Amino acid sequence: MSEPGFRSKFKDTDVAVTFRDLILLPGWTEVEPNQVELSTQVTLNHSLNMPFVASPMDTVTESEMAIAVARLGALGVLHRNCTAEEEVEMAKKVKRAESLVIKDVITIRPTETVEYATELMQRHNISGLPVVEGETLVGIVTGRDVRFADSSLLTKDVMTKKVITAPDDTNIESAKEILHKHRVEKLPLIDKEGRLKGLMTIKDILLRGRFPNAARDENGQLLCGAAVSPFDLKRAKKLSEIADILVIDVSHFHNANVFSATKKILEEVDADVVVGSIGTYKAAEDAITKLEGIAGFRVGIGSGSICTTMESTKAGSPTVYATAQVADAVRTYGSKIPIIADGGIRGPGDAAVAMSLGASTVMMGNLFARCKEAPGTLITIGGRYYKQYRGMGSPSAMAKRFSMDRYAQPSKGLPEGVEGWVPYKGEVGVVIQEMSAGLQASMGYAGAKTIPELWEKAHLAAITHSGAEEARPHDVLLPSDSPERV
Repeated sequence: MSEPGFRSKFKDTDVAVTFRDLILLPGWTEVEPNQVELSTQVTLNHSLNMPFVASPMDTVTESEMAIAVARLGALGVLHRNCTAEEEVEMAKKVKRAESLVIKDVITIRPTETVEYATELMQRHNISGLPVVEGETLVGIVTGRDVRFADSSLLTKDVMTKKVITAPDDTNIESAKEILHKHRVEKLPLIDKEGRLKGLMTIKDILLRGRFPNAARDENGQLLCGAAVSPFDLKRAKKLSEIADILVIDVSHFHNANVFSATKKILEEVDADVVVGSIGTYKAAEDAITKLEGIAGFRVGIGSGSICTTMESTKAGSPTVYATAQVADAVRTYGSKIPIIADGGIRGPGDAAVAMSLGASTVMMGNLFARCKEAPGTLITIGGRYYKQYRGMGSPSAMAKRFSMDRYAQPSKGLPEGVEGWVPYKGEVGVVIQEMSAGLQASMGYAGAKTIPELWEKAHLAAITHSGAEEARPHDVLLPSDSPERV
């Protein structure tokens, strides 16, 4: 008699392991932690110097966080729980934060008022404006020119007419010499006809020296990611003109309607497109074979600290398990698509485990939500500082309605996230420094100098619950413990 079909559903089931189930085994090593290189591909066309990505959540990543992490070599993905115009403006702030050559120069006409010039500088947080007639540069006006001027005066009445300029192919060293020689802070770049083609500033040159490992695009601007719904082609096209990377932001990407909508986005945008979230070999296989132009995978369903998908629906794919599944599919098909492991990362050891299984980068929400640059509210509880952190499937996040389709809320009718408070950490540089140092140590134990070497050299072992308890500090009174707990 043949075996009943339903019992076969769990007879040979996979074990969907999590970070707490595995340890990284020490191996033969000839590399010290300070020799480990953390640079990696986040998408097919963009690389990072730090393999960390700030999650597109409205208590984690807006322009301030995206700017801060990009300067440190990582990537921020702007959330989409806002209007398209607001997300576009956030992306513009990231791209304008610094640049070797500013191409999208904010200018003013000579017939505009001093009042308008002042408002324009304040709105964009800049200290000066090239003055143009058509495309021709005719002057420059700075904060010093307008500070005490009559607001009704015209820009041409207060601007500097003899502007120090340079050819539009000027390199950074020549720009430094010109800026120093003439003691100016802004250098407009013009073509032979006198048309404004770009702008170099002393601020951007100094920032470039201060953040030499920043993640930048080919124009020297900070790298920027932005989340989009697969069903919002209009928003995707707008953001593609500014952001470098678009992240398809749905909880379950392996869906016929999502595939069909994403195909249109892939055909009509120029930015690299990361698809997800996915969690199985089959999902990756279908994406690779049915969608052309994918630049990255976002992997893991239900592992986030504020995600209740697996608890509510019993459906999900823990990040460790999902990463191994997708990495196998990528390798089987000879693809080079990078994998972003998303969810459940509590520290550098978890990042090392995810990368051991094929991830190129890790996406984090909880750890970045603790930082000053995160947009969540800062409060005091019991004399300690905490920051607001909520899942994008939580009732309060979905009340804004812009990201409701991430969890198909109109059809499901239940929340898949919670909200709460996480300990305040300070500036994001502290988190990235701790994560990078710990990851270098983990890779040193495995004998891997680079992340691709970690894929090949790392060996993992399962750990029991007792072993996990033993791995933590035990039988000692810690400052945060009460005597009864020892």
